[in-house]
Amino acid sequence: MVFVYLYAFIVGLIFGSFFNVVGLRVPKKQSIVHPRSYCPKCGHSLTWYELIPVVSYLIQKGKCRNCHFPISFIYPSIEFVTGLLFMFALYKIGIHKELFLALTLISLLVIITVSDLCYQLIPNRILLVFFVLFIFLRIWIPLSPWYDSILGMVTGFILLYFIAVLSKGGMGGGDIKLFAVLGTVLGLKGILLTFFLSSLIGAIFGVFGIITKRLTRKSAIPFGPFISFGALLAYFYETDIFNWYIHLLL
Repeated sequence: MVFVYLYAFIVGLIFGSFFNVVGLRVPKKQSIVHPRSYCPKCGHSLTWYELIPVVSYLIQKGKCRNCHFPISFIYPSIEFVTGLLFMFALYKIGIHKELFLALTLISLLVIITVSDLCYQLIPNRILLVFFVLFIFLRIWIPLSPWYDSILGMVTGFILLYFIAVLSKGGMGGGDIKLFAVLGTVLGLKGILLTFFLSSLIGAIFGVFGIITKRLTRKSAIPFGPFISFGALLAYFYETDIFNWYIHLLL
């Protein structure tokens, strides 16, 4: 199994590199196929040995080989995290059809994290593609009861829309649609847990940023990464978290 986990990690690294491209290009309405990846500073087209996930970044010491312009740490971080998440999903789920759903969910969350971090935008095109994928996957691997996906989708949309109205634009439209898409995967309890966890994590991050004076009360913070973290926790640990909470109350 060690080799299987290593294989999953390497596949995740490769997909993570591709997710970087998708998250950076789709919001700008650029093709994800052409042109080849290039240095944003000098326009140098990257060769295959400059595109090896994580490894190329380390060998080049985080700089472009042509102009020595610093490469954002986001690139290797996303690649490495995606590799870990693919390996973790295999570890938690095993070789089972549910693994397809888990990897698809991870893919969406990684892509929107890149997009939200770089542009504070979650593109509709990405959400639509994954929404269609999740519908087919939930027909193949339904929740119990089957309509829990519909309840999660509707609740996720209404909940975030209601907050957006109350906050007068404090919640972006992309976040609202993202919660609807996630509700299809997670169901009613899962999407409510995701909302709680992402809000809690975001609040802790915001308070820490204000205390360290890296943020102000008016700073715009992308919520997508917090939603992604909360959704992953809810997906993999929903039962454990609810059992812990009930035990705590008793």
